[in-house]
Amino acid sequence: MTLNEALFCLAARPIERIVRRWNWKAAFFSSLVRGIIFLLVNLTAGWRAAVGAMIAEWAYRALTSGFYGAITQTLGETEPEWQGAVAAMIVLPVMSHSIEFLVHWLRHTPHLRASIISSMSFTVVSTLFNFYAMRRGTMLVGRNAASLAQDLRAMPGVIAGFLTVFPLWVWRSMRSDEI
Repeated sequence: MTLNEALFCLAARPIERIVRRWNWKAAFFSSLVRGIIFLLVNLTAGWRAAVGAMIAEWAYRALTSGFYGAITQTLGETEPEWQGAVAAMIVLPVMSHSIEFLVHWLRHTPHLRASIISSMSFTVVSTLFNFYAMRRGTMLVGRNAASLAQDLRAMPGVIAGFLTVFPLWVWRSMRSDEI
């Protein structure tokens, strides 16, 4: 599907594409990792503040990351692949970090700026990784999706592939310039 078709599907059929495809795998891993990020960034403000920030992030991400995962899964169906990746890198961070900032601002997270910057940095990597993994059949939910155990078994190869995408692209570009 084209990027326009994917965006239309998300807008026209949000119940089917976002709610019913709520990606529990994305919600689980995102809330786990991001909660730890908020804990560590806020440790200098004391244990109570750090744990409070972690719990707020866990709650926020456990709820919302499943929806963001569903959006990523839909954008992962686009051709060409790079258009879906760029859309994911724009749509998801704007949505997720706007709400995330509000949640932590309302609860007075001590190191709000550092927390959000750390979370945004993680988003850059995690969104591209999830997009890459979903394009390769892992971390998907719904019909014909692999189990979490199967996804975890495939993860070393997916991680290796993800880590080599950019270096291989550079190498191939340099070789094609030589010819």
